[in-house]
Amino acid sequence: MPGENAPSKAPSPRLLIKVTRESLPQVKDKYPFIYLERGRLEIDDSSVKWIDCEANVVRLPIATLNCLLLGPGTSITHEAIKVIAQSNCSVCWVGEDSLLFYACGQTPTADTRNMREQMKLSVDPKKSMGVARRMFAKRFPEADLEGKSLQEMMGMEGFRVRALYEQKGQEYGVGWKGRSFTPGKFELGDITNQVLTACNAALYGILSSAVHSMGYSPHIGFIHSGSPLPFVYDLADLYKEHLCIDLAFALTLEMAGKYNKHKVSAAFRQRVVDSDLLGKIGKDIDSMLGVKNARRDR
Repeated sequence: MPGENAPSKAPSPRLLIKVTRESLPQVKDKYPFIYLERGRLEIDDSSVKWIDCEANVVRLPIATLNCLLLGPGTSITHEAIKVIAQSNCSVCWVGEDSLLFYACGQTPTADTRNMREQMKLSVDPKKSMGVARRMFAKRFPEADLEGKSLQEMMGMEGFRVRALYEQKGQEYGVGWKGRSFTPGKFELGDITNQVLTACNAALYGILSSAVHSMGYSPHIGFIHSGSPLPFVYDLADLYKEHLCIDLAFALTLEMAGKYNKHKVSAAFRQRVVDSDLLGKIGKDIDSMLGVKNARRDR
């Protein structure tokens, strides 16, 4: 965030002298994301530096970051993008206040074996249904989903989420009139809906970055379809209950009717770190796709 860090007086070491795929931390070992707005990303001595609107300079350890979320008023140089891509750190462009997710820059990957595995599963109706069933089973561990259609399982999920909203409203003493979001009119929603929208969008950014980093495609889904990022939306539903829904109701009373983007961003980021989201994503994808190691040729 702008103004949070003052320039260091000590000289900064070169962060990126020679970067190889083997030397980079894995997704699970990286810090989830940093949100930046109203400033500029440049290169200085092979490291990426952030200059905010108050002329504060912060050098970013790009190789240890999973994703940069760039908000309004940000600019970035071509050389900075080059270094960020070499470090396997994704860049996402998001909106103000709500962190609305607009786009994600795809970083190069060493091979396409994970994506090929994903595509083979998606084009086989039986295998694709198996993936979808495993995704629903993670949310319905006690339910017998064998033989149920995708539409039936989606209906079960819709009922579960509506009941969850009501439960959280009662738990936190927050009035709930239903999920409501109008694209481009974020401020029209009540506080709970605003926090939900912001957290959902931030979660999509993190998952898009992780999916790209692991060589999968966010465009090949198993439950969602007809949307830009179906695989990301498939995965997001595994984590929304704690990271987004519970947090939205927990923060509603704290903000006393006034949306605070900094409080939401900080609280969401802390939950991501505490829940070890990046440590789970890789294992969860392997589990959902039913593969031990998609990077190994069969």
